[in-house]
Amino acid sequence: MPYGPGSRQRLDLFYPSGAVRGAVMFIHGGYWQSLGKDSLSHMAKGLVEPGIAVAMPGYDLCPQVRVAEIVEQIAAAAVTASRKLQTPMVVAGHSAGGHLAAEMMLRDWSGLEHEMGFDPFPAAYPVSGLFDLRPLLQTRVNIALQMDQEEAMRLSPVLRIPARRKRILAVVGSAESSEYHRQSSEFCEAWSSGGMEASCEFVAGANHFTIIAPLADPASRMVAQVLDLAAPERS
Repeated sequence: MPYGPGSRQRLDLFYPSGAVRGAVMFIHGGYWQSLGKDSLSHMAKGLVEPGIAVAMPGYDLCPQVRVAEIVEQIAAAAVTASRKLQTPMVVAGHSAGGHLAAEMMLRDWSGLEHEMGFDPFPAAYPVSGLFDLRPLLQTRVNIALQMDQEEAMRLSPVLRIPARRKRILAVVGSAESSEYHRQSSEFCEAWSSGGMEASCEFVAGANHFTIIAPLADPASRMVAQVLDLAAPERS
């Protein structure tokens, strides 16, 4: 379903065969400049089986747009999915998608909360997320992003704290680079000190590409973690 005017501003929805126990929006990665929602469609299998409705948004890519515009597009997708599913939604994402999931925790959703009657996005599950964009300024990644220091700071969730309490579980593979370890650890430490229920977990043996594979398995620990965030009283 569309959530905006662009051809990539589309949202795929996957429903469980039985009752909906909770909802998750999963955002693809690709350093904000590659891949698409279809690259993660198979991940919905592990989540819908235990009763989770899954929304997977696409978004425009850099350098056609800036990262800040992608954040706005994901916010529009989140609103569309929330109104469609009518239930609190965990915002999850891989790599750059983990960054976008954290950005959703930082937004003021008071208007939507008043409309829906509940906190629409109470929790996040970033997988191998990027929460400090400043180190990217001197890398090839920034050729497409075209960020400056001010923009990198403004779009770094590690430097900002949500205005209201949220649940955060950040996971990262033990076989990933030390920078991914630092990013997730410092992000959770910063948000925990700011009053969030934030924790970081290392997945043994997983690298940046294999870490999301368990989401396709309904019996996996990762699916159980997402279910606990989406429906804590029923997990």
